[in-house]
Amino acid sequence: MGSIGIPLKLLGESQGHIVTLELTSGQVYRGKLLEAEDNMNVQLKDITVTARDGRVSHLDQVYIRGSHVRFFIVPDMLRNAPMFRSRAVRGRGVGMARGRATVNRAKTQQRRGGGGGGGN
Repeated sequence: MGSIGIPLKLLGESQGHIVTLELTSGQVYRGKLLEAEDNMNVQLKDITVTARDGRVSHLDQVYIRGSHVRFFIVPDMLRNAPMFRSRAVRGRGVGMARGRATVNRAKTQQRRGGGGGGGN
């Protein structure tokens, strides 16, 4: 298996915090996230459920299948999570040199009038 994506990392970081999620049925669940799986199945506790008609009820614990979730709202404090840091700042490596060489070669060809970009 490959690495997990940013949405799953963010959901994992949200464990232990209050999250809100809307289901495809229109119900809204707000509670403490106990567990989040890779397929976005989640387990919540101390939940407030708001039905589509506005009725509010309370549940102690619930398990929700990830395919039934329309969207998640996670705490604002996760805005500064490490996974959102810019990836532009990287060390010098072989890949950077190859890219730079390709760009320099293209610039040189343009100056000479070559490169298939139209003629003089």
